[in-house]
Amino acid sequence: MEDVSDPPFRYVCKKNGADLMYTEFISSEGLIRDAIKSKKKLEIFEYEQPIGIQIFGGDEEAMAMATEIVHAVNPDLVDINYGCPVKKVVCKGAGAGVLKDVDLMVRLTAAVVRSTSLPVTVKTRLGWDEKSINILEVAERLQDVGVQALTVHGRTRAQLYKGEADWTMIARIKENPRIQIPIFGNGDIDSPQKALEYKNRYGVDGIMIGRAAIGYPWIFKEIKHFLQTGEQLPPPDIKERVSICRTHLQKSCEWKGEKLGVFEMRRHYAPYFHGFNHFKEFRMRLVTSSNLTELHQILDEVLAFYSVQEPVLS
Repeated sequence: MEDVSDPPFRYVCKKNGADLMYTEFISSEGLIRDAIKSKKKLEIFEYEQPIGIQIFGGDEEAMAMATEIVHAVNPDLVDINYGCPVKKVVCKGAGAGVLKDVDLMVRLTAAVVRSTSLPVTVKTRLGWDEKSINILEVAERLQDVGVQALTVHGRTRAQLYKGEADWTMIARIKENPRIQIPIFGNGDIDSPQKALEYKNRYGVDGIMIGRAAIGYPWIFKEIKHFLQTGEQLPPPDIKERVSICRTHLQKSCEWKGEKLGVFEMRRHYAPYFHGFNHFKEFRMRLVTSSNLTELHQILDEVLAFYSVQEPVLS
């Protein structure tokens, strides 16, 4: 979720029911070098609590030093990313690249735990590939060095985001009597019905939502309502979609400045109105405009158009 789960995105997710959120992952080396982009990602806000700052890296000393920097910002917890499958991260021996060396993963985690009094959690995958699925060993060893919770994405690094996530291995972690920490499942949860089904079938303590929240932050509220009542909330109407999209745009400009905020918001318009018939023309105008006032005017047109013409979702 790099360049996605920034404060503007987290704002609309929190507004729509997210219980616990994490920052974009932050390079431990970047923090030590005082890189501007890495430092910017440390910004968290009181309304976001509880909030975790996520770091990644492949060097014990760097991870320890980065943890100390993170600790000073006073988040509610520190999270380590051993799940990112992106080549540029993996090639540096970080993210999911650490899955090839469990001993290193344990040493890195222990270094982080020693460097903070905050709870430390981990996000990872089943293993490097189908021939080296090692999550059962990983879960035990990370718990043994002090991890307070573990989130598992039900794919290997080799799968990237292809195929169906395998939650059976996540269930096996929960069935292990040695495991006492909370286990959270991640992967392919894109509806309230699926959230309830997977929670009951696999016995996880919670569910992490990633890609399904892009352009649809309402998923958190919908899942919570369905778990509590068994009833499905109606999907957001065009007024709500435009309102949240507008809020996201405004927060993006406030946090990044208008020029960058407008530019980085471009990736979000299509997801907010995914499947709407005749949206292509509006999208082209939204992603080519550099003027905040004009963007709000285009969103006004979107609202007016779909208020009289029922959107057809495909």
